[in-house]
Amino acid sequence: MDFATLIGLIAGAVIVALAMVSGSDASIFVNVPSLMIVMGGTFAATLIKFPVGDCFRAIGLAIKKAFWQEVDSPSELIKQANKFARIVRKDNMIALENERIDNAFFRKGIQLCVDGHKPEFIRSVMTKEMDLSIERHELSEKVFRAMGDSAPAFGMIGTLVGLVQMLANLTDASAIGPAMAIALLTTLYGALFAHLIANPIADKLKSRVAQEYVNKSLILESVLGIQNGINPQVLDELLESYLPSNKRRLITPAADSTTPPG
Repeated sequence: MDFATLIGLIAGAVIVALAMVSGSDASIFVNVPSLMIVMGGTFAATLIKFPVGDCFRAIGLAIKKAFWQEVDSPSELIKQANKFARIVRKDNMIALENERIDNAFFRKGIQLCVDGHKPEFIRSVMTKEMDLSIERHELSEKVFRAMGDSAPAFGMIGTLVGLVQMLANLTDASAIGPAMAIALLTTLYGALFAHLIANPIADKLKSRVAQEYVNKSLILESVLGIQNGINPQVLDELLESYLPSNKRRLITPAADSTTPPG
Protein backbone atom coordinates (compact mmCIF):
# COMPACT_ATOMS: atom_id res chain seq x y z
CA MET A 1 0.00 0.00 0.00
CA ASP A 2 1.09 3.56 -0.74
CA PHE A 3 0.89 5.03 2.75
CA ALA A 4 1.67 8.55 1.49
CA THR A 5 -1.74 8.76 -0.21
CA LEU A 6 -3.56 7.37 2.81
CA ILE A 7 -1.70 9.58 5.29
CA GLY A 8 -2.30 12.65 3.16
CA LEU A 9 -6.05 12.04 2.94
CA ILE A 10 -6.39 11.29 6.64
CA ALA A 11 -4.23 14.26 7.67
CA GLY A 12 -6.17 16.64 5.43
CA ALA A 13 -9.53 15.39 6.70
CA VAL A 14 -8.42 15.60 10.33
CA ILE A 15 -7.10 19.15 9.94
CA VAL A 16 -10.33 20.33 8.33
CA ALA A 17 -12.45 18.52 10.95
CA LEU A 18 -10.47 20.07 13.80
CA ALA A 19 -10.96 23.51 12.30
CA MET A 20 -14.71 22.89 12.10
CA VAL A 21 -15.17 21.67 15.67
CA SER A 22 -12.77 24.15 17.29
CA GLY A 23 -15.19 27.05 17.28
CA SER A 24 -18.66 25.55 16.84
CA ASP A 25 -20.76 22.45 16.55
CA ALA A 26 -19.63 20.27 13.65
CA SER A 27 -23.24 19.49 12.72
CA ILE A 28 -23.67 22.94 11.19
CA PHE A 29 -21.24 21.90 8.44
CA VAL A 30 -23.48 19.01 7.39
CA ASN A 31 -25.99 19.90 4.72
CA VAL A 32 -27.44 17.18 2.51
CA PRO A 33 -28.75 19.46 -0.30
CA SER A 34 -25.34 21.10 -0.62
CA LEU A 35 -23.66 17.70 -0.79
CA MET A 36 -26.12 16.50 -3.41
CA ILE A 37 -25.50 19.55 -5.59
CA VAL A 38 -21.71 19.19 -5.50
CA MET A 39 -21.29 15.41 -5.67
CA GLY A 40 -24.28 14.73 -7.91
CA GLY A 41 -23.41 17.55 -10.27
CA THR A 42 -19.73 16.57 -10.40
CA PHE A 43 -20.42 12.95 -11.27
CA ALA A 44 -23.15 13.94 -13.75
CA ALA A 45 -20.75 16.27 -15.57
CA THR A 46 -18.07 13.57 -15.57
CA LEU A 47 -20.49 11.07 -17.13
CA ILE A 48 -21.27 13.61 -19.84
CA LYS A 49 -17.56 14.06 -20.62
CA PHE A 50 -16.58 10.37 -20.57
CA PRO A 51 -18.27 7.02 -21.32
CA VAL A 52 -19.74 5.21 -18.32
CA GLY A 53 -17.31 2.32 -18.64
CA ASP A 54 -14.30 4.64 -18.70
CA CYS A 55 -15.51 6.39 -15.54
CA PHE A 56 -15.82 3.18 -13.55
CA ARG A 57 -12.53 1.82 -14.89
CA ALA A 58 -10.86 5.11 -13.99
CA ILE A 59 -12.11 4.89 -10.40
CA GLY A 60 -10.93 1.28 -10.06
CA LEU A 61 -7.55 2.07 -11.61
CA ALA A 62 -7.16 5.14 -9.39
CA ILE A 63 -7.74 3.07 -6.25
CA LYS A 64 -5.22 0.50 -7.45
CA LYS A 65 -2.56 2.98 -8.54
CA ALA A 66 -2.95 5.63 -5.84
CA PHE A 67 -3.39 3.34 -2.83
CA TRP A 68 -2.11 -0.14 -3.59
CA GLN A 69 0.40 -0.35 -6.41
CA GLU A 70 4.05 -0.85 -5.55
CA VAL A 71 6.25 0.68 -8.23
CA ASP A 72 9.26 -1.35 -9.29
CA SER A 73 12.62 0.23 -8.57
CA PRO A 74 14.58 0.97 -11.78
CA SER A 75 17.82 -0.08 -10.08
CA GLU A 76 16.29 -3.46 -9.19
CA LEU A 77 15.14 -3.90 -12.76
CA ILE A 78 18.67 -3.18 -13.98
CA LYS A 79 20.09 -5.75 -11.56
CA GLN A 80 17.59 -8.30 -12.80
CA ALA A 81 18.45 -7.51 -16.43
CA ASN A 82 22.14 -7.94 -15.61
CA LYS A 83 21.39 -11.33 -14.06
CA PHE A 84 19.48 -12.50 -17.12
CA ALA A 85 22.21 -11.25 -19.46
CA ARG A 86 24.79 -13.31 -17.55
CA ILE A 87 22.59 -16.40 -17.68
CA VAL A 88 22.16 -16.05 -21.45
CA ARG A 89 25.91 -15.65 -22.01
CA LYS A 90 26.66 -18.64 -19.82
CA ASP A 91 23.98 -20.98 -21.13
CA ASN A 92 21.43 -19.82 -23.69
CA MET A 93 18.12 -18.02 -23.99
CA ILE A 94 16.14 -21.14 -23.10
CA ALA A 95 17.72 -21.06 -19.63
CA LEU A 96 15.54 -18.02 -18.80
CA GLU A 97 12.33 -19.99 -19.23
CA ASN A 98 12.28 -21.14 -15.59
CA GLU A 99 13.42 -17.85 -14.09
CA ARG A 100 10.96 -16.14 -11.76
CA ILE A 101 10.01 -12.68 -13.03
CA ASP A 102 7.48 -10.72 -10.96
CA ASN A 103 7.06 -7.85 -13.40
CA ALA A 104 4.46 -8.96 -15.97
CA PHE A 105 5.83 -6.70 -18.74
CA PHE A 106 9.38 -7.98 -18.18
CA ARG A 107 8.12 -11.56 -18.07
CA LYS A 108 6.32 -11.16 -21.38
CA GLY A 109 9.41 -9.69 -23.05
CA ILE A 110 11.64 -12.51 -21.85
CA GLN A 111 9.06 -15.07 -22.98
CA LEU A 112 9.04 -13.53 -26.45
CA CYS A 113 12.82 -13.91 -26.51
CA VAL A 114 12.62 -17.52 -25.34
CA ASP A 115 10.08 -18.23 -28.07
CA GLY A 116 12.63 -17.09 -30.65
CA HIS A 117 10.88 -14.02 -32.06
CA LYS A 118 12.87 -11.41 -33.96
CA PRO A 119 13.88 -8.14 -32.27
CA GLU A 120 11.65 -6.07 -34.57
CA PHE A 121 8.61 -8.13 -33.61
CA ILE A 122 9.44 -7.96 -29.88
CA ARG A 123 9.90 -4.19 -30.01
CA SER A 124 6.61 -3.76 -31.87
CA VAL A 125 4.60 -5.94 -29.47
CA MET A 126 6.06 -4.47 -26.30
CA THR A 127 5.85 -0.88 -27.53
CA LYS A 128 2.19 -1.32 -28.41
CA GLU A 129 1.41 -2.82 -25.01
CA MET A 130 3.31 -0.03 -23.27
CA ASP A 131 1.45 2.67 -25.22
CA LEU A 132 -1.95 1.13 -24.49
CA SER A 133 -1.16 0.80 -20.79
CA ILE A 134 -0.02 4.43 -20.59
CA GLU A 135 -3.15 5.52 -22.47
CA ARG A 136 -5.41 3.77 -19.93
CA HIS A 137 -3.62 5.43 -17.04
CA GLU A 138 -3.78 8.84 -18.69
CA LEU A 139 -7.53 8.42 -19.19
CA SER A 140 -7.94 7.72 -15.47
CA GLU A 141 -5.99 10.89 -14.71
CA LYS A 142 -8.21 12.89 -17.07
CA VAL A 143 -11.37 11.61 -15.37
CA PHE A 144 -10.21 12.73 -11.92
CA ARG A 145 -8.89 16.00 -13.33
CA ALA A 146 -12.36 16.61 -14.78
CA MET A 147 -13.90 15.91 -11.37
CA GLY A 148 -11.50 18.40 -9.81
CA ASP A 149 -12.52 21.03 -12.36
CA SER A 150 -16.26 20.40 -11.99
CA ALA A 151 -16.55 20.28 -8.19
CA PRO A 152 -15.73 23.98 -7.50
CA ALA A 153 -18.01 24.99 -10.38
CA PHE A 154 -20.94 23.11 -8.88
CA GLY A 155 -20.03 24.59 -5.51
CA MET A 156 -20.52 28.00 -7.08
CA ILE A 157 -23.79 26.85 -8.66
CA GLY A 158 -25.01 25.75 -5.22
CA THR A 159 -24.00 29.11 -3.82
CA LEU A 160 -26.09 30.87 -6.46
CA VAL A 161 -29.02 28.56 -5.74
CA GLY A 162 -28.79 29.35 -2.03
CA LEU A 163 -28.58 33.10 -2.67
CA VAL A 164 -31.62 33.02 -4.93
CA GLN A 165 -33.58 31.13 -2.28
CA MET A 166 -32.46 33.56 0.39
CA LEU A 167 -33.36 36.66 -1.64
CA ALA A 168 -36.72 35.17 -2.55
CA ASN A 169 -37.61 34.67 1.14
CA LEU A 170 -36.30 37.77 2.83
CA THR A 171 -39.66 38.26 4.48
CA ASP A 172 -39.41 34.79 6.07
CA ALA A 173 -36.63 34.89 8.64
CA SER A 174 -36.72 31.11 9.17
CA ALA A 175 -35.86 30.45 5.50
CA ILE A 176 -32.81 32.69 5.41
CA GLY A 177 -30.63 30.41 7.54
CA PRO A 178 -31.06 27.16 5.51
CA ALA A 179 -30.68 29.04 2.22
CA MET A 180 -27.49 30.70 3.46
CA ALA A 181 -26.16 27.32 4.58
CA ILE A 182 -26.60 25.93 1.06
CA ALA A 183 -24.99 29.04 -0.37
CA LEU A 184 -21.83 28.69 1.71
CA LEU A 185 -21.50 24.96 2.23
CA THR A 186 -21.67 24.04 -1.44
CA THR A 187 -18.60 26.18 -2.07
CA LEU A 188 -16.86 24.50 0.87
CA TYR A 189 -17.77 21.00 -0.32
CA GLY A 190 -16.68 21.72 -3.87
CA ALA A 191 -13.31 23.10 -2.79
CA LEU A 192 -12.67 20.21 -0.39
CA PHE A 193 -13.50 17.51 -2.92
CA ALA A 194 -11.46 19.17 -5.66
CA HIS A 195 -8.34 20.04 -3.68
CA LEU A 196 -8.23 17.19 -1.16
CA ILE A 197 -9.41 14.25 -3.27
CA ALA A 198 -9.84 14.68 -7.03
CA ASN A 199 -6.85 16.84 -8.01
CA PRO A 200 -4.32 15.14 -5.66
CA ILE A 201 -5.33 11.71 -6.97
CA ALA A 202 -5.03 13.00 -10.55
CA ASP A 203 -1.53 14.27 -9.75
CA LYS A 204 -0.63 10.92 -8.16
CA LEU A 205 -1.84 9.11 -11.29
CA LYS A 206 0.24 11.46 -13.43
CA SER A 207 3.37 10.60 -11.45
CA ARG A 208 2.52 6.89 -11.71
CA VAL A 209 2.26 7.23 -15.49
CA ALA A 210 5.69 8.87 -15.64
CA GLN A 211 7.23 6.15 -13.45
CA GLU A 212 5.63 3.38 -15.46
CA TYR A 213 6.83 4.88 -18.73
CA VAL A 214 10.41 4.99 -17.45
CA ASN A 215 10.25 1.43 -16.11
CA LYS A 216 8.74 -0.05 -19.24
CA SER A 217 11.18 1.77 -21.50
CA LEU A 218 14.00 0.40 -19.35
CA ILE A 219 12.55 -3.11 -19.56
CA LEU A 220 12.19 -2.87 -23.34
CA GLU A 221 15.82 -1.88 -23.75
CA SER A 222 16.82 -4.64 -21.32
CA VAL A 223 14.95 -7.33 -23.23
CA LEU A 224 16.41 -6.29 -26.57
CA GLY A 225 19.90 -6.13 -25.08
CA ILE A 226 19.54 -9.56 -23.50
CA GLN A 227 18.33 -11.03 -26.78
CA ASN A 228 21.31 -9.56 -28.60
CA GLY A 229 23.66 -11.18 -26.08
CA ILE A 230 25.13 -7.87 -24.99
CA ASN A 231 27.86 -7.84 -22.35
CA PRO A 232 26.24 -7.43 -18.89
CA GLN A 233 28.56 -4.56 -17.96
CA VAL A 234 27.78 -2.77 -21.21
CA LEU A 235 24.07 -3.36 -20.62
CA ASP A 236 24.39 -1.72 -17.19
CA GLU A 237 26.01 1.34 -18.74
CA LEU A 238 23.24 1.62 -21.31
CA LEU A 239 20.47 1.28 -18.73
CA GLU A 240 22.00 3.67 -16.19
CA SER A 241 20.65 6.57 -18.25
CA TYR A 242 17.22 5.73 -16.79
CA LEU A 243 18.48 6.42 -13.26
CA PRO A 244 18.95 9.79 -11.54
CA SER A 245 22.56 10.93 -11.64
CA ASN A 246 23.01 10.44 -7.88
CA LYS A 247 22.04 6.75 -8.16
CA ARG A 248 24.25 5.79 -11.06
CA ARG A 249 27.24 3.54 -10.52
CA LEU A 250 25.66 2.25 -7.32
CA ILE A 251 24.66 -1.00 -8.98
CA THR A 252 27.24 -3.69 -8.32
CA PRO A 253 26.21 -6.86 -10.16
CA ALA A 254 28.05 -10.09 -9.62
CA ALA A 255 31.08 -10.57 -11.80
CA ASP A 256 30.38 -12.22 -15.15
CA SER A 257 32.77 -15.14 -15.12
CA THR A 258 31.71 -16.13 -18.61
CA THR A 259 32.72 -12.85 -20.23
CA PRO A 260 35.76 -13.48 -22.43
CA PRO A 261 38.86 -11.32 -21.83
CA GLY A 262 39.05 -8.19 -23.92
